[in-house]
Amino acid sequence: MRSYTGMLALLLIHGNLMLTYVSSQNAGFVKSPMSEIKLTGDAFELYCDVVGSPVPEIQWWYADINRADSFKQLWDGARKRRVSINTAYGANGVSVLAISRLTLEDAGIYECRASNDPRRNDLRQNPAISWIRTQATISVLQKPRINASDQEVLQPKGGQELPIILQCNLTNSHSTHQESFWMKNGQEIANTKTEHRHTLFKLSKPRADDSGEYMCVYTFKSAPNANASIEVKAAPEILGHKRSENRKEGENATLHCKSVGYPHPMWTWRKKVGQRSYIDIDNSTGRFFITNRNNFTELSIVGLDIGTDPGEYVCNASNIIGSRESMTILRVRSHLAPLWPFLGVLAEIIILVVIIVVYEKRKRPDEVTDDDEPAAPMKTNSTNNHKEKNVRQRNTN
Repeated sequence: MRSYTGMLALLLIHGNLMLTYVSSQNAGFVKSPMSEIKLTGDAFELYCDVVGSPVPEIQWWYADINRADSFKQLWDGARKRRVSINTAYGANGVSVLAISRLTLEDAGIYECRASNDPRRNDLRQNPAISWIRTQATISVLQKPRINASDQEVLQPKGGQELPIILQCNLTNSHSTHQESFWMKNGQEIANTKTEHRHTLFKLSKPRADDSGEYMCVYTFKSAPNANASIEVKAAPEILGHKRSENRKEGENATLHCKSVGYPHPMWTWRKKVGQRSYIDIDNSTGRFFITNRNNFTELSIVGLDIGTDPGEYVCNASNIIGSRESMTILRVRSHLAPLWPFLGVLAEIIILVVIIVVYEKRKRPDEVTDDDEPAAPMKTNSTNNHKEKNVRQRNTN
C-alpha cells in the first residue's frame, strides 16, 4: 500500500514537472538584424523577431564601434526624434528599430535583446544569463558630393517647346566610382548608363507627361549607391476621363479622371446646378465616395436617384503650377425605360386597328357587294311574261 502511494506521488510530481516543461519555452530568435553600410542623410531599419512562451520582452541597445563593451539602451524618440522603435507582441515578439537622417555618429553596434525570464529585470541577476542577444553593425560613410542642375518648369501648351538638359556631376567620393544611370519616378531609364562622372539627360520636346522626379544614380565598388534628384514640374493635363455615363436609377455609377503633370495634383469634384453654379462633392453624404491616387481620381455614386443625380460632373486637378478640369455627363434612366420601345409598338398597333375598324364602318352601302344573298327579280321580265300569257289565252278563245 505504501509503495503504491509512493509511486502515485512520484507520478504526480513528474507530471507537474512535465506540464511546466511543456507550457514554458526559452526565448529564441526567428529573425535577427543584419549589418549594413549607409550614407549620411539616409535611413535604415533593423528587424528582430523572437519566439518563446511566455512571449519574450524585446529591447534595443547601442554601443560605439570603438567601445563595444559600453552599451546604452535606446528609446523611441531618442536622438532628437530620429530614433523610432515599434514593437508588437502576439504569437511572436516583433520589433523594428528605424533611424532617419543618419550622421557619422550613428555608426556603431546595435543589439536586440530578448528574454522571458521572470527575473530578467532583477538587478541582482546577471543580464548575460537572463537575456539572449543578437547584433548588427551599421557603418555610415560620408555621402559623395553630386552637383545637380536646378529644377525645371515646363511651359503650358502653346508656348515654344525648348529642349531641357538635366545634368549631374560627381565631384567627391570616398570610394571608386563604377558607373551612373538615370531614373524617372523610381524607374530606371533605358540606355542611360555611362562610366563618366559627368552625366546628362536630354528632353528634346518636353511635354506634361515628361514631368516627374528625375534622379542621377552613381554606383561604387565598396559603398552604397549615391544619387541626386531633379524635379521637372508641369501643370496637370487631364488625358483620360469619361465623357458620359448612362445608368438606371438604383444602380451605381463610377466616374474617373486621369492626368499627367508633376507634382501630383490635388483632386476635387463638383456638380453643376443651374446655369453657372456648382456644388462641391465630398464623402460626407454616404452616397458619394471619392478615391484619389496620385494622377488618378474616381467618383462612385451609390443608389442613383433619377431626380437629383443626373447632370454634369466636373473633376479638377490642381498643383502649384496650374490646374485643369474636365466634365462628364451622367444620365439616369427610369426602371421602365426598357419597356418604352415595346409600349410604343403596341400603341402603334392599337391605333392602326382602330383606324381600320372606323374605316370599315364608314364605307358606303353601294360599295358593299354581298355575293351570298340571291339577286332580286327584275320587274321588266315579270311584266312581259304576264302579257305573253294573256295574249295566248285570247287566241285560244
